Amino acid sequence: MNLSNAPFIFGLAVAIAMNGCANTSQTSTSQSKESMLVAAGFKTITPKTAAQKQKLQNLPPDKVTMVQKKGKTYYIFPDPAQNQAYVGGPKEYQEYQQLRAEKKLANENLETAEMYQDAEMNWGGWGGWGAGWGPMGMGVGMGPGGF
Repeated sequence: MNLSNAPFIFGLAVAIAMNGCANTSQTSTSQSKESMLVAAGFKTITPKTAAQKQKLQNLPPDKVTMVQKKGKTYYIFPDPAQNQAYVGGPKEYQEYQQLRAEKKLANENLETAEMYQDAEMNWGGWGGWGAGWGPMGMGVGMGPGGF
């Protein structure tokens, strides 16, 4: 392997990773809980009566609640600020859970990538990253303490 191109390849990899992270960050931020519910197939309902409004107010805030009605299972997410709720069945709830899991994984990947994206670090000034790096990232001739 020719290590003379290593700084260029490393710089290119960092640039690609940073670009990918920026796109993921924008997507993650814009995809709120409500938009995930809609994407999963939940329908928006608006309470019409005082009793319905009271039921909406009594639901736990910022949580999906399971409700049994006439032998069927429904999942409801209240949005009292907008005077509405998102309602879906088991299929929509399962899709919502899948979207949440994907978003969580994307956010964890983003956090890991952000931890290492310091482009101003001047890695070339550290030296010792060229020839001598053997298997498993262990450098030949490295003394105690690693770097």
